[in-house]
Parts: sequence; C-alpha cells; structure tokens
Amino acid sequence: MGRSGDMEDYHIESHFLNETMTLKVYKPEHFSTLYKYHICIMQDGDDYYQMGRVATLSDKLHKENRIENTIFVGIHYRDKYDRQDKYHPDGKQQTAYVKFLVNEVVPFLDEHLPGYHMGSGRTLMGDSLAGTLAFMTAVKYPHTFGNVIMQSPFVSEHVMEVLHTVSDLSSLSIYHTIGDREDDVPTTDGSRKNFLEPNRDLRNYLNRKPLTYFYHEIEGDHTWGTWQKDIERAIITMFGQ
Repeated sequence: MGRSGDMEDYHIESHFLNETMTLKVYKPEHFSTLYKYHICIMQDGDDYYQMGRVATLSDKLHKENRIENTIFVGIHYRDKYDRQDKYHPDGKQQTAYVKFLVNEVVPFLDEHLPGYHMGSGRTLMGDSLAGTLAFMTAVKYPHTFGNVIMQSPFVSEHVMEVLHTVSDLSSLSIYHTIGDREDDVPTTDGSRKNFLEPNRDLRNYLNRKPLTYFYHEIEGDHTWGTWQKDIERAIITMFGQ
C-alpha cells in the first residue's frame, strides 16, 4: 500500500558539523503552501519512519482529521558512535549538533516550508539519547522549539544540572514517556543503566513547574516495540485538533 503523502530529501551543508546532513521531509496528502503547518523534527529520523511508522500514522491521522496540518522531518545518524557523539549530553559533537538545529535546520525549514515560524509551531521528537537531545535543546532554546516529544530519554546528573539553571519553562509543552521495565538498560558504551528512576525524578521536577506537561509510564522495555505503540498517542497529544 502506497503512501498518501510525499517524502522528499533536502540537504544542508552544515558549517557546524562539517558534513552534509539530510532532512527527510514527509508532507501530508493535499499539502499546499496556502496553509500553515506544524513542523515536527525527529532525531533518529530513519528509525521513526521505519520502526515508528510515522509516515503511516501521519497519513492515517490527517485523513481522519485527528491532527492539525503537520510536516514530519527526519534527521538520522551515520552509526551508533556518531549518534553518541551528537546526542549524548557529554558527546563531543553535541554542542555543534544543537547549533546545527538552531542556526541551520530552522532557517532552512522556515525558508522552504510554510510553517508558523515560531517556537510553538516547532516540535523536537526523539527516543532515548535522541529524546535527551530534544529536551535539552528545547530547554535552552524554548522560543525556537516550543514542544518536545521524548520517549525514554537518558536522564543524567548533567541533564538535571542544566535543567536547574533554567528559570522559566512556561512556554514549553512536553510529552514524556518511560517504560515500566527500563530499570536495566544496555547502553552504547557497554554499561547498563537504570532509566526508570531518573525519569521519575525528572517527572517529579517538571510536575512542580508551570508548563504544559504530559507524562505516561507505559508497559515495556527500552526498545522500538515499546515506543512504536505510544507514537500515535504522542502525535495526537501534541498535534490534535
């Protein structure tokens, strides 16, 4: 069964990352420059399209008029080490990657797509380290990215320290999930970490702040089998009519 929408690749020669970055843009059926669109930028982009089935969900939810006009943008990584360098809070390219998102991706999308050109019209989405990257970027640049979907983010002391330096989170809208079996997660560096308790600590902190915040503990572990089942609710929560 074919797609109703249209997938198109765009390329950015990134000054900050010193490489060509590909944006995989999925526009819904009946896309028109006469309309405005929410822009959802997904780290782990290929994973969200392939394992998360985001294009299929976009077709379904637009056709059922359950979400507002939304364009999905996927940005992927070269390999797991490249992903670690760009997404991890202590990754050697994390600062450069955030600058790429803020100073290159956003102006490029504003030029090429009919978005709202404001933070409330842009969402960062990610799973695990990609969720951490989405969260930390929005916390630092809330007027550029007003919305976050983070599934099972890695929450470290560094993440919490950065969060504590931010006085105002009120412009953010955050959707946050963690699986109930994520207490012993294998990581890229070979260690195993408890994701569940730090995510609960983050929930407790965010619940005390004046922002729009949705938190769900879901059944499952730290895998796409868990995240895929939750994506439809995430999309409807953030982009619902």
